[in-house]
Amino acid sequence: MSTAVKLEAKSVAAPVEMMTVNVNGRSVSVPKLMPDHNGKPVPTTMLQACQVAGVEVPHYCYHPKLPIAGNCRMCLVEFGLPMMGADRKPILNEDGSPKIAKQVLPYDPSQPRGAIACATPISPGMEIYADSIATQQMREGVLESLLINHPLDCPICDQAGECKLQEYSVEHGQATSRFVEEKVHKPKRVDLGPRIVLDDERCILCSRCVRFTRDIVGDDALGFVNRGSYNTLTHFPGKPFDNNYTLNTVDLCPVGALTSKDFRFQMRVWFLKETKSVCTSCATGCNILMGSREGKIHRYEPRQNDAVNSCWMCDEGRLNYKWIGREDRLKTVMIRRGNAPQVVGKWPIALAEISARLNAAIPGSVAIIGSSRQTTEELWLLAKIAKKLGAKTDTKVREGEADKLLVNADRNPNSTGARLTGFLTEKAGNNIRAIVEGLKVGSIKTLLVFGEDITTLGISSALLDTVDCLIVSEILPNATTAKANYLLPGCAHAEKRGTLINIKGRVQKFMKAVEQPGEARPEWEFLNELAANIAGHHRFVSIEGLFNAMAQDIQPLNGLTWSSLGDQGVTIAI
Repeated sequence: MSTAVKLEAKSVAAPVEMMTVNVNGRSVSVPKLMPDHNGKPVPTTMLQACQVAGVEVPHYCYHPKLPIAGNCRMCLVEFGLPMMGADRKPILNEDGSPKIAKQVLPYDPSQPRGAIACATPISPGMEIYADSIATQQMREGVLESLLINHPLDCPICDQAGECKLQEYSVEHGQATSRFVEEKVHKPKRVDLGPRIVLDDERCILCSRCVRFTRDIVGDDALGFVNRGSYNTLTHFPGKPFDNNYTLNTVDLCPVGALTSKDFRFQMRVWFLKETKSVCTSCATGCNILMGSREGKIHRYEPRQNDAVNSCWMCDEGRLNYKWIGREDRLKTVMIRRGNAPQVVGKWPIALAEISARLNAAIPGSVAIIGSSRQTTEELWLLAKIAKKLGAKTDTKVREGEADKLLVNADRNPNSTGARLTGFLTEKAGNNIRAIVEGLKVGSIKTLLVFGEDITTLGISSALLDTVDCLIVSEILPNATTAKANYLLPGCAHAEKRGTLINIKGRVQKFMKAVEQPGEARPEWEFLNELAANIAGHHRFVSIEGLFNAMAQDIQPLNGLTWSSLGDQGVTIAI
C-alpha cells in the first residue's frame, strides 16, 4: 500500500452506540452521541436524527459549526415519548407496541409541547413528527412572526436567490398576511465596518454572526440592543466591526441583513457559475468557490473542507481576486533580440528559440527562479529542466503574521510542492545570493524567471541588462518583464487547472473558472513542451496525465491519481 493511501486509511474505531427513534413513522437507528461545533461528542439532537433520516427540518439560528442558541424557533417539531407506568415500565398498546404520549389538536396543556429540534436530545423510543399538522402550524406561526416587520425589498436584496426566509416562506409559510399595522422601522445601510453593510430591518435575530465572531474568531464585537420588536443588531460603540474574518458573517446570515461592500449590488447570484478552487493567499490552502460570469470573477466564498478550513476563510484571501481581471494583463508573447526593443512574437517561434538556447547552454550557466505560487505540476517540470541544465534554482520567500484560525505565516500557497518536486533543493531564498553573484561575475548567462519580479530580490535592472538571455513568464507587467528577451504570458490559477500542496501536506486540485486573456497560456503547457525539447521528457496532452506521471515519480505522491484527489484532496506524509 502506498504512503498516500496508508495515511488516508481509517483506524479501527470503537463501536458506536446507537439509539432507535421514529421519524415520520419510520424507525431510524442513529448514534447516541454526535460531534458538536468543536468536534466534542454530545447527545444527538432531534434535528441531527432527522438529518440522518433524510428529513429536512427548517432552521435559521442552528449551524453545525457554531454553538447552539435555540432562539429562532423555526425548528419546532411535534414529538412523542413512550408512556411510563407506575412501575417505570413502558405502557403497551394491544399490539405490544409502546403507547406514545404526543400533542393533539386542539392544544392540550397536559400533553408534550413542540420542541426546538436543534437543542433537544433524543431518547429511546422517541417519535418525531417533522411533517405533522401541528408542526406545520408551529412553522407557519414562527414565519408569520418573522415576516411581520420584515421589509418587502426582495427585488433589490443581495441575498435574493440564497435567502432562507424566501425559501421557507414558500415552503412553510402562509399565502396571505393578517398584519395591517405599520411595520417597525430600524436602521438601514449601516456602515458596520470597512467591509460590511448592515440592514437591521432584514435581521431576524438568529445571532449566527454574534456567535461566529465571539466563539470562532475571538472578537466579541457584535451584539443586540433594545427589546421586543425594536431588538437590533449592532457593533460595540466606537469600535467598527473589523477583523480578518468579517465577511464570513455574510455567508452565515440566512437573510440579507449583512452584505459585503465588495459584492453589494454587483451581480445576481443565479447568474454566477461556481467553480471549485483553492485560495492562493497563504499555505493553508482554503477550499473556495469562485463565482464568475462572462469571464469575470465576482466573488470568492469558502467551500467546506473540515481537513483544511472548515466553513471559513479570511477576508484577505476572499478579496484577493481583482488583479485577475486587470486591464494591463500580459496577453502576447514578446521577443527582444540583442538590445532592440521587445516586439510581438509567436509561441512556436519563442519556444523553438528558447529550446535551442537552453540546449546550447554550458552546464551550470543557467539559473531558474520559480515561484511557490506555481502549481505542483509546473514546479515538477521546472525541476526536470533544471536538472538537465545543471541550473541553480530558488523561489521567493513570502512571510507575514499568522493568526490562530486560518492565516499561515507562509504566504506562498505551494512551498511544500516546491520542496517535494525537487525544484527547491535547499531552503527557499538560500540560493538567491549565489545566483546574484553568478550574474555579477558572468558565470550565469541565462536566467529563467517564473511568476516573480526579481528586482525585489536584490537583482537590479542594471544587472539584468548584463544577462545574455532573460526568459520571463509572468501574468502582470513589472520591472523584470520589461527587461525580458522572451516574455511568455502566463495564467492566473482561476484560468487553469492544477494542484497545490498546503503546509500540512494536503494535495488539492483546483479547476478552471474563466478563460485566459489574449494569447496567455497555462504555464504547464509550454513548460511541458520545453521539458520535452530540453530533457527529452514525455509530452503530456492533459493535466490529468501530467499529474499521474508526477505522482509516480515523487515518492510521497505514489498511489495518487488526479481522480483520487476528489473535490477535497488527500493528505500525504511530508
